[in-house]
Amino acid sequence: MDAIEPNARVVLDYELFDDAGELVDSSKSDGGEKITYVHGYGMLVPGLEKALVGLKVGEEKSVEVAPEEGFGDHDEELVLEIDRAEFPNPEKVAVGDELIAESPDGDEVVMRVLEVKKDAVKVDANHPLAGKRLRYKVEVKEVRKASDEEVAAAALAFEEAGYGRSERKSDPNLVQLRSKPLRR
Repeated sequence: MDAIEPNARVVLDYELFDDAGELVDSSKSDGGEKITYVHGYGMLVPGLEKALVGLKVGEEKSVEVAPEEGFGDHDEELVLEIDRAEFPNPEKVAVGDELIAESPDGDEVVMRVLEVKKDAVKVDANHPLAGKRLRYKVEVKEVRKASDEEVAAAALAFEEAGYGRSERKSDPNLVQLRSKPLRR
């Protein structure tokens, strides 16, 4: 297997830019990691995965991805106001914190704090890139047939994710906030 197709294990160098042209993420930055995935299992945003079919090692490509083929449209129903007392450390909640909540069905939902009021906290459970047009610059570093174990792991991840990122939706009925922020 020398080109990207279903069940190929692929390694990519990448740069991701938002719709304003700002660099959002890169495998080339300090601490950046190459993307390693099995093609065809929704491990990438759909628009990017579709655009990679047929590429070979050493090839580069720029790919523009519309919101509906990326992280989805921004959903105002996922911007919520939560009673400040619901937070593990209500007095320490600050704008910009990222917290993990658990939905009634057990899914984890990452929320960003937008505003802190006296009795409530406004949070956004949308992906930070929801509603944005994205531009990827990728270079294919490796392509090979995925092992049976790699395919099984990719299929399991696909199933657990609810058939891919673009179709998965956060549940606004959040029930439990974890005790510490992801990032401050």
